[in-house]
Amino acid sequence: MAKITDHDRHMYYEKVKVYVAKTRVLLDNERKILVEAKKNTPNSPLLKLTLADEMLNLASYYIAINGISQSVLKNKNEEALNDARKSLYKAVIYLEEVVSNSVDVPFSDYEDKLEAIESFDPDRRYKLICKMGLAIDLLEQAYGDNSKWRWTFVEIEGRFAATAKNIVNFKNVYANMGPESEFYEPIFYHLRLIKRLLLQAADRYREKYELSTGQTLDFKTGINFLSALRRIHIVLAESEESQEIKKKLSIWTQKLETDLKKQEEAKKRK
Repeated sequence: MAKITDHDRHMYYEKVKVYVAKTRVLLDNERKILVEAKKNTPNSPLLKLTLADEMLNLASYYIAINGISQSVLKNKNEEALNDARKSLYKAVIYLEEVVSNSVDVPFSDYEDKLEAIESFDPDRRYKLICKMGLAIDLLEQAYGDNSKWRWTFVEIEGRFAATAKNIVNFKNVYANMGPESEFYEPIFYHLRLIKRLLLQAADRYREKYELSTGQTLDFKTGINFLSALRRIHIVLAESEESQEIKKKLSIWTQKLETDLKKQEEAKKRK
């Protein structure tokens, strides 16, 4: 590894100082907006969406700082990466507070929450979700394949998938799916993204169960995401896709039951 010179350090600090300044501004803005959001006025949910967006901007600046560190100093900036991860978590939490974190429940369970952000149109919702997905992908790539945070991303991706689903107003989704609707494209692409995210979350939780924790709760969570995906297919009258997920659910459930029996038998032998 090449020795880091004073010139390298100077170049690094010169390049990152603008991003550091921006992070301070965003953190200050967060504190101010939170004061207003906590007043629980009709505008509070929209302020929480603003906070989610601001935290994604904050995460992007921390990721940029790490990128400069890798480029100039040839090593990761772990502090910046950890700050980016915390910012992403805050973005997800703010969004969960607005639209709920429920994975597999009827739309009616959180319909009232979406009424509070009716003015936040489908195009803006889709763009916010895309922005969050991109930030998560960039941070995961920045950490690398062998990161100790590998399995932590399973949780954040799952929570992201749930909020990506819950921010869609399924009560008027059909009205916006006609080609004549101004929101046809964002709704179409948002629904397609939701299906991919729910399936990915399910697969990732099962992978975590089999390769890392061995905890049946992880497998059950994966099954819950599959069930949520099937619910979406049913709502959208996609019968063929619904049947495919139903078969997969049956296989996974049988696998879980078999594993649970093996665990019980192992306990009895001890």
